[in-house]
Amino acid sequence: MPARSRRSPGLRVLGRLALWLGALVLPSAVLAQEPPATVPEPQVAPEAAELVWGNRHIVTFRSALLGDSPADRVRLAELALASALARKADALPARTSAGASVRFELDGVPLFYLVAADLDSPRGESALDGHSVDVLNRLRLAIDEHREANDLGARWRAAGKALAATAVTAFILWLLWRARRLAVVHLWERLKSPASLRGGWLSGYAEAAASVGRLGMTALAWLLSAFAIEAWVSYVLHQFPFTRPWGERSTTWLLGVIEQFALAIAAAVPGLVVAVFIFLLARVAVRANAALLRRVQRGEVQLPWLDADTVVPTRRLTTVAIWLFALAMAYPYLPGAHSEAFKGVTVLAGLMLSLGASSVVGQALSGMSLMYSRSVRVGEYVRVGETEGTVTALGLFTTKIHTGLGEEVSLPNAVMFAQPIRNYSRLVPEGHFVLHTCVTIGYATPWRQVHALLLEAARRTPAVASEPAPYVVQTALSDFYVEYRLCAQSSKESPGRRIEAMNQLHAHVQDVFNENGVQIMSPHYMADPPVAQVVPPGPWSSRGDQPLTPPPSA
Repeated sequence: MPARSRRSPGLRVLGRLALWLGALVLPSAVLAQEPPATVPEPQVAPEAAELVWGNRHIVTFRSALLGDSPADRVRLAELALASALARKADALPARTSAGASVRFELDGVPLFYLVAADLDSPRGESALDGHSVDVLNRLRLAIDEHREANDLGARWRAAGKALAATAVTAFILWLLWRARRLAVVHLWERLKSPASLRGGWLSGYAEAAASVGRLGMTALAWLLSAFAIEAWVSYVLHQFPFTRPWGERSTTWLLGVIEQFALAIAAAVPGLVVAVFIFLLARVAVRANAALLRRVQRGEVQLPWLDADTVVPTRRLTTVAIWLFALAMAYPYLPGAHSEAFKGVTVLAGLMLSLGASSVVGQALSGMSLMYSRSVRVGEYVRVGETEGTVTALGLFTTKIHTGLGEEVSLPNAVMFAQPIRNYSRLVPEGHFVLHTCVTIGYATPWRQVHALLLEAARRTPAVASEPAPYVVQTALSDFYVEYRLCAQSSKESPGRRIEAMNQLHAHVQDVFNENGVQIMSPHYMADPPVAQVVPPGPWSSRGDQPLTPPPSA
């Protein structure tokens, strides 16, 4: 076996001493090290507290003082005030500057301290003196009102003044509305008097003018009543110490509102002047445009792109365009144009127009298309669908047609634009119209005879012009009959309404065919009748002015 190495006793002792020293020195070195730096917690500013006495603001504490929070300082100040006022002394509060603070006391009793940290101002101590003066004035006022509130005689005097003010205000309101009623009655009597109605500009508008006057007087009465009630409320609140701060705030609010209105009106005057100037220029432009287009309509001025038929719609379009351009130019100068409320109203109005005006825009575009396409003119005789008559008005949204039967038909322009329009006046001289009628005669009747009979009926009708000469065309060869159409134009002697001229023509057609034994009944049959279906000769064929008599009995 290998021999083990042997250590000397001295070395073993030295090793043990080193271990003991390390065990003692190492913990103490660790403990001697500095602890890690801790993050300081942010200091939270104490919540401000307001000292109020008798419903009146005295001061606001925003900092702690000698360990007391702002709320604690308010409680201590209230206790000190109550203790000082309980002595029923007539002493006035005072203030004393004490270094960086101001002390307030009453009859030798300290009430509270005010420091620079209580001020909501970056000036700090430099503003402390001025702020303490304001606090002292409010404190004196609150103490005076407290003493007044505890005075029985002062309370009775305040109640008497409030009752007197109430009676006076009620009388003023009654007098105001009584005057309003008398003014409305007087205005109505003046408007209905013969002197005002005879030849005056109010003729026919008396009721409308009376309604406008009544609304204006009612609005004025309500406005004056509101001012009277506000003055009464403010006066009554001023009479009692506890409600006096409310009355002061009410008066301040009213004066502030009046001041805001006055400043707003003064600031809006330059913009209003500019807007009025823009609208005046637009009015001048509209009048000049109307004067030019009237000359074009009368033929005094010739424009290659404009004729008499399109003058009216062109004037309407240009007028609308001028006013829209003027409104766009004047919009930034209108009062409140840049406010959020005005912008919201304009957005809402645009949304409502875009949602609800689609049909209106369609009607207007159809009307403009009818006007500029010259499909229809006022005074022409047309047929649209089942409606036939004379066009009396061609508007932007509807077209009015007189049928000659005591009717006026208003057709939407979208309907007019979507249907075929038969114009009986366009291809004839001015003031005339086309007359045509259709009969169906069986194949057993010679067509030359039918032509001659129809032309004879046209010759007998005074409403049919001889030049150009009437003519007959065969428009269809149906299964059982031939369709004949008589075409003619009205004469100078024709009635103003086409339906009356057609009535004359139809009457003579029946007379001529009956006289010649030709039946007009269309032959839808299984066999020919043994006798022609015509009216036998008799007094019915008289064409004079004598009244017709029934035929003699068989």
